Parts: sequence; structure tokens; C-alpha cells
Amino acid sequence: MPIHIIIDGYNLIRQSADLGRLDRMDLQTGREALLDLLAGYKRFKAHNITVVFDGTRAPGFTPDRDRYKGIAVVFSHRGETADQVIKRMAAREREGALVVSSDREVTNFAQSRGAAIIDSPAFEQRLQLAGYLDAKGMETEPDAGWKPTTRKKGPRRRLSKKARRSKAKIRKL
Repeated sequence: MPIHIIIDGYNLIRQSADLGRLDRMDLQTGREALLDLLAGYKRFKAHNITVVFDGTRAPGFTPDRDRYKGIAVVFSHRGETADQVIKRMAAREREGALVVSSDREVTNFAQSRGAAIIDSPAFEQRLQLAGYLDAKGMETEPDAGWKPTTRKKGPRRRLSKKARRSKAKIRKL
């Protein structure tokens, strides 16, 4: 089942030191830098990615929905916040979504609807790692698969089914 990564754009930009610096110089430059990072990540990992920005700061000529190098870009409508758009998408996608945000209200809502969550700094680290591996021409480690063993692995410390699914989605990043 493919993962749909829903990203709170300005939250991720402002949590990052590099992207935040570009954002303070020029808002459009910060957005483009984030989208370029995500495009590199998408070449490396073929997940569906949607970045949601607040429409109040959108350039006047930008449509509500656009694509940039395979990344879906969504600007919220007037009178609506990006958080509301992300919540609506997470409620629609449910278990198929992974929400990237450090906003506690958004992550709690998404998690209550069954979506997996990851905070912005942790996702940025994965973006940087994928960019590094892509630049070096390396592949991620292949799935090791099952290895026969006599060691017992019972459900003694097993996470809940919901937590295991969430962890599996994050592992796929």
C-alpha cells in the first residue's frame, strides 16, 4: 500500500535552520528550496507527496493546486488555514497517510484518524540522508527479509497494532 506523505510546508521550513534562513530572505525562495529537496527525495523514494501552504502568503498568480517536479502543492483558500486542509486530507486518507508537522494539534488529530505522524526535524533528517545517498549514487539497504533463527521472539514486548503500522510507515521513508 503506497504512503501519501502530507507535509505542513511552512512548519517544515521554519523548523529547519537552512530552509528557515532562505525563508527569511525571501518567502518564495524558501518554498522552492523545500520543493527541490522533496523532488530529490521523490526520485529516491517513490511516495506520493503533497505539500500544504497557507494561501494567505501565496503569490497572487498561484493556483490553489499545482504540481512541481511530481510534488503536489496545495495552497489553502482564503479564510482557511493549512492546518485545516491537512486535517481534512488526513481524515480522508486515514491509514494511508503520513503527516509531517511539529504542530501538536495537527499531529494529534491525524493520529486519532489513523494516520502515521513524524515531526518536522526528524523528516528533514531523512530528506538530507536521501539527498546525500542520491548524490553519492548509493541505494538504501535492501530489506534483509527473514533469517532463520532459533531465538524466540514472542509478543512479550509487542507494540499495539496501530503503533506497529505507524512505525512501518515511518521505516519506509
